[in-house]
Amino acid sequence: MDKNIKILVVDDFGTMRKVIKNILKQVQYENIVEAEDGLAALKVLKSQKIDFVISDWNMPNMTGYDLLKAVRADPEIGKTPFLMVTAESLQENVVAAVKAGVSNYIVKPFTAETLNEKITKIMEKELK
Repeated sequence: MDKNIKILVVDDFGTMRKVIKNILKQVQYENIVEAEDGLAALKVLKSQKIDFVISDWNMPNMTGYDLLKAVRADPEIGKTPFLMVTAESLQENVVAAVKAGVSNYIVKPFTAETLNEKITKIMEKELK
Protein backbone atom coordinates (compact mmCIF):
# COMPACT_ATOMS: atom_id res chain seq x y z
CA MET A 1 0.00 0.00 0.00
CA ASP A 2 1.53 3.30 -1.15
CA LYS A 3 1.52 5.76 1.75
CA ASN A 4 2.73 8.57 -0.55
CA ILE A 5 -0.61 9.01 -2.27
CA LYS A 6 -1.92 12.58 -2.28
CA ILE A 7 -5.11 12.79 -0.21
CA LEU A 8 -7.58 15.68 -0.40
CA VAL A 9 -9.51 16.27 2.85
CA VAL A 10 -12.72 18.26 2.32
CA ASP A 11 -14.67 19.59 5.31
CA ASP A 12 -16.13 23.00 6.15
CA PHE A 13 -14.90 22.73 9.76
CA GLY A 14 -11.19 23.43 10.11
CA THR A 15 -11.13 21.40 13.32
CA MET A 16 -12.52 18.33 11.55
CA ARG A 17 -9.98 18.71 8.73
CA LYS A 18 -7.24 18.86 11.37
CA VAL A 19 -8.61 15.74 13.13
CA ILE A 20 -8.70 13.79 9.84
CA LYS A 21 -5.20 15.03 8.91
CA ASN A 22 -3.85 13.94 12.30
CA ILE A 23 -5.47 10.51 11.93
CA LEU A 24 -3.98 10.17 8.44
CA LYS A 25 -0.54 11.11 9.77
CA GLN A 26 -0.95 8.55 12.58
CA VAL A 27 -1.32 5.86 9.93
CA GLN A 28 1.63 7.21 7.88
CA TYR A 29 -0.09 9.30 5.21
CA GLU A 30 1.83 12.59 4.92
CA ASN A 31 0.84 13.97 1.51
CA ILE A 32 -2.39 15.79 2.46
CA VAL A 33 -4.17 18.73 0.85
CA GLU A 34 -7.23 20.51 2.31
CA ALA A 35 -10.36 22.24 0.98
CA GLU A 36 -13.16 23.91 2.96
CA ASP A 37 -16.04 22.91 0.66
CA GLY A 38 -16.90 21.11 -2.56
CA LEU A 39 -16.23 24.13 -4.79
CA ALA A 40 -12.72 24.62 -3.36
CA ALA A 41 -12.15 20.84 -3.63
CA LEU A 42 -13.13 20.82 -7.30
CA LYS A 43 -10.57 23.59 -7.99
CA VAL A 44 -7.88 21.53 -6.23
CA LEU A 45 -8.86 18.38 -8.13
CA LYS A 46 -8.62 20.22 -11.46
CA SER A 47 -5.31 21.92 -10.66
CA GLN A 48 -3.23 19.04 -9.25
CA LYS A 49 -3.10 15.24 -9.23
CA ILE A 50 -5.10 13.94 -6.28
CA ASP A 51 -5.06 10.19 -5.61
CA PHE A 52 -7.80 10.00 -2.99
CA VAL A 53 -10.66 12.21 -1.72
CA ILE A 54 -12.05 12.16 1.83
CA SER A 55 -15.09 14.44 1.92
CA ASP A 56 -17.70 15.50 4.42
CA TRP A 57 -21.31 15.36 3.22
CA ASN A 58 -22.82 18.53 4.73
CA MET A 59 -21.02 21.70 3.62
CA PRO A 60 -22.04 25.14 2.36
CA ASN A 61 -21.54 26.19 -1.31
CA MET A 62 -21.24 22.61 -2.56
CA THR A 63 -22.02 19.48 -0.54
CA GLY A 64 -19.87 16.37 -0.54
CA TYR A 65 -22.64 14.61 -2.44
CA ASP A 66 -22.62 17.27 -5.18
CA LEU A 67 -18.82 17.13 -5.23
CA LEU A 68 -18.98 13.34 -5.67
CA LYS A 69 -21.39 13.73 -8.60
CA ALA A 70 -19.18 16.43 -10.18
CA VAL A 71 -16.06 14.26 -9.80
CA ARG A 72 -17.74 11.18 -11.28
CA ALA A 73 -19.08 13.24 -14.23
CA ASP A 74 -15.60 14.57 -15.12
CA PRO A 75 -13.58 12.25 -17.39
CA GLU A 76 -10.27 13.72 -16.12
CA ILE A 77 -10.89 12.96 -12.42
CA GLY A 78 -13.88 10.61 -12.55
CA LYS A 79 -12.01 7.52 -11.35
CA THR A 80 -10.54 9.18 -8.23
CA PRO A 81 -11.28 7.05 -5.12
CA PHE A 82 -13.82 8.90 -2.98
CA LEU A 83 -14.54 8.26 0.71
CA MET A 84 -17.58 10.04 2.15
CA VAL A 85 -17.42 11.00 5.83
CA THR A 86 -20.59 12.19 7.50
CA ALA A 87 -22.50 12.51 10.73
CA GLU A 88 -25.57 11.37 8.80
CA SER A 89 -26.26 7.67 8.87
CA LEU A 90 -29.54 7.99 6.97
CA GLN A 91 -30.06 4.98 4.75
CA GLU A 92 -31.27 7.10 1.81
CA ASN A 93 -28.03 9.14 1.95
CA VAL A 94 -25.93 5.98 1.86
CA VAL A 95 -27.99 4.67 -1.07
CA ALA A 96 -27.73 8.02 -2.93
CA ALA A 97 -23.94 8.13 -2.41
CA VAL A 98 -23.54 4.52 -3.60
CA LYS A 99 -25.65 5.27 -6.71
CA ALA A 100 -23.49 8.35 -7.36
CA GLY A 101 -20.38 6.16 -7.28
CA VAL A 102 -18.88 6.67 -3.81
CA SER A 103 -16.00 4.28 -3.10
CA ASN A 104 -16.97 3.88 0.56
CA TYR A 105 -18.67 5.64 3.46
CA ILE A 106 -17.77 6.35 7.12
CA VAL A 107 -20.09 7.73 9.80
CA LYS A 108 -18.58 10.14 12.37
CA PRO A 109 -17.15 9.62 14.90
CA PHE A 110 -14.64 7.07 13.65
CA THR A 111 -11.26 5.70 14.72
CA ALA A 112 -7.87 5.89 13.00
CA GLU A 113 -8.14 2.13 12.51
CA THR A 114 -11.50 2.44 10.70
CA LEU A 115 -10.25 5.23 8.43
CA ASN A 116 -7.04 3.36 7.59
CA GLU A 117 -9.00 0.16 6.92
CA LYS A 118 -11.42 1.93 4.52
CA ILE A 119 -8.59 3.67 2.62
CA THR A 120 -6.65 0.40 2.30
CA LYS A 121 -9.75 -1.51 1.09
CA ILE A 122 -10.60 1.17 -1.48
CA MET A 123 -7.02 1.40 -2.77
CA GLU A 124 -6.66 -2.39 -3.01
CA LYS A 125 -9.88 -2.52 -5.02
CA GLU A 126 -8.58 0.28 -7.30
CA LEU A 127 -5.37 -1.64 -8.00
CA LYS A 128 -7.17 -4.80 -9.12
